[in-house]
Amino acid sequence: MLKGFVGGNTFPRGVHPPERKEFSADAPIEIMPAPEKVLLPLLQNIGGPSASVVKAKQAVAFGEMIAKATGFVSVPIHSPITGKALKEAVCTLPNGRHLKAIPIQAEGDQLSGKALWDEIFGGDWEKDRLDKYSPQEIVKAIQDAGLVGLGGAAFPTHVKFTPNDKKPVDTVLINGCECEPYLTSDYRMMLECPEPIITGALLAGRAAGAKTIIIGIEDNKPKAIEVMTRAAAGTGVQILPLKTKYPQGSEKQLIFAVLKREVAPPPGLPLDVGVAVSNVSTAAAIARAVIRKKPLTHRVICVTGAGVVKPKNVLAPMGISYGELIEFCGGLTKDAARIISGGPMMGFAFTDYDTPVTKGTSGVTVLTNEDAKKAEETNCVRCGKCVDVCPMNLVPTKIAMASRYKEVDLAKQYNIMACFECGCCAYTCPASIPLVQLVRTGKAMVMAASRK
Repeated sequence: MLKGFVGGNTFPRGVHPPERKEFSADAPIEIMPAPEKVLLPLLQNIGGPSASVVKAKQAVAFGEMIAKATGFVSVPIHSPITGKALKEAVCTLPNGRHLKAIPIQAEGDQLSGKALWDEIFGGDWEKDRLDKYSPQEIVKAIQDAGLVGLGGAAFPTHVKFTPNDKKPVDTVLINGCECEPYLTSDYRMMLECPEPIITGALLAGRAAGAKTIIIGIEDNKPKAIEVMTRAAAGTGVQILPLKTKYPQGSEKQLIFAVLKREVAPPPGLPLDVGVAVSNVSTAAAIARAVIRKKPLTHRVICVTGAGVVKPKNVLAPMGISYGELIEFCGGLTKDAARIISGGPMMGFAFTDYDTPVTKGTSGVTVLTNEDAKKAEETNCVRCGKCVDVCPMNLVPTKIAMASRYKEVDLAKQYNIMACFECGCCAYTCPASIPLVQLVRTGKAMVMAASRK
């Protein structure tokens, strides 16, 4: 464990919503059987879309590239099943975006069960023999594997760890906080797959040229801290317990909590303060990409909430539908009312069961009528609670009202693009103003205006 630090390390402001981790925290990762069909959207990352390299009726193998990157801030996409590519389709993601997608119909024998687990997480991870990989080799393997941040942001991973002589990185931070209520996929990864996480952290540090590697874990996860501390022994990777608070997992807040370095608002980046941040699940994927030369085809997804019959943490293929995930967990309860992609603070509610999961899908939260009941919106009383909790030190009501009345220039003046939609403001608002939704609408208006 990291010396000189205590569990009180945290960031200013933020909130403490009910954690609700009890639904799935003790559910070991289960392996989902190979589906009959997957639908793979051609944009599963922040940045440029991917471009299809397969034709209709073309045979594809497990792990084969079906779409290539179209630029540096873009990633390839690989098939999670063996089968046949079908005619290009269009799908709608939970955030409302309409995207081109490649359907793949399963054919022949499929990798599943223990064989799939061993393929992704099993075996020796060589964490004491990593000096044979050069930084360039590590970055190329990450890029070729199509890795993005698996914590939800889906930023291309190779971009973060490409060596930068003008802005050298001295510290790699691995995020094990999982501060979003309900979700437990990262927690189960730390308990069940600590070796690839440690190996991936070491490889990320080697690629970026960082001398310090720290994994931050909130102190409401003592078992994970214990397991990861044992796995990190003798490697130089340091485990740091952090005070439990939301949104601790946001990279700017995590950097401040661990290193007391402050990243400026956009366009400020962690790189500006010598830090690269990644997620524990992403670290495990880095290890697989570099050591096994295997692409990102599956990820652990938490299916949770009182609206699910049997909440689980599921190793699932990219492109499977949300409906199939929920059915694998016993289906919906009679009082299920709202399905959210992600968690209740930052997720997107949706209604189409056929929506495919993507690389950035960390969880599915199903709320009941009781959970989802909404108070009626009233007028802002100028209480300032949203200002007190905003981790970016913004004034959310001013931003939201500028958005509501389509004052684009005013929204920009209030620094709307610095908001990362954590939901602290809406959570604490006594007037029940839909602050996050208004900010999202305002951002869309700002982006539309900039394109003009």
